[in-house]
Amino acid sequence: MSEIDLQQAAATARAAVEAASAASLVHFRRGVRIETKPDRTPVTAADRDAEAAIFAVIRARFPEHGLLGEETGAHEGADEEARWIVDPLDGTRGFSRGGSFWGPLVALEHRGVIVAGAMALPALGETYWAARGLGAFRRVGQEPPERLAVSGIADIADATLSLGEPRCLLAPPLGERVSRLVVSAAQARCYGDLAGCALVLTGRAETWIEAGVKIWDIAALAVLVEEAGGRFTDFDGRPSVASGHCVASNGKLHDHVLAALA
Repeated sequence: MSEIDLQQAAATARAAVEAASAASLVHFRRGVRIETKPDRTPVTAADRDAEAAIFAVIRARFPEHGLLGEETGAHEGADEEARWIVDPLDGTRGFSRGGSFWGPLVALEHRGVIVAGAMALPALGETYWAARGLGAFRRVGQEPPERLAVSGIADIADATLSLGEPRCLLAPPLGERVSRLVVSAAQARCYGDLAGCALVLTGRAETWIEAGVKIWDIAALAVLVEEAGGRFTDFDGRPSVASGHCVASNGKLHDHVLAALA
């Protein structure tokens, strides 16, 4: 199949999360009823509307690509080498309670590699996007886009750690290792979901640790972190978005964190 136009892919990912943001904010402002899926995770009309909005943008620009959405599953495309991985609303529980740390995640996987991605924090007016070799960017409100760069802190004693879901990270066998790592750092934060990774992207934290997640929760974050100058792996140091756990860092502390979790 044809090669991917990365500029167009990044623009499509960005447009998709912007469409999802608009769809979600309608429900956010007026309130929404929560339902429970068979796996006990929450879902709302906002999740479904946001996924439909994302799919519409992608299909208009890359109609031959496959799709994998959290809410509607896999949709095969004519191009078997390319698929979009979509979480229409990461952080549904926080969204349903009026929080700020939620939003869509969209990634393009080509020949097994995440090559473009975007995310947004609609309640904060923030949009992030990246593509391989083209850098990572953030726009806040109507301000001009800014190029993202991770921090340069290389000592864990000076570092801020951003943590994902504590129920997964602090349960055995990880809990004791994560607790030691937290105590060794200057401070720790637990914003939750994609907002936790945003701290690394903007240089406000040196590493983000997450576990107990699905591929659509982290696929877009991998390319964002790496294009901002950081490193993204699973707990075994593999460049995977399918292991259910990950470490995103500024690169300088990555090996230290992996060793602490081993």
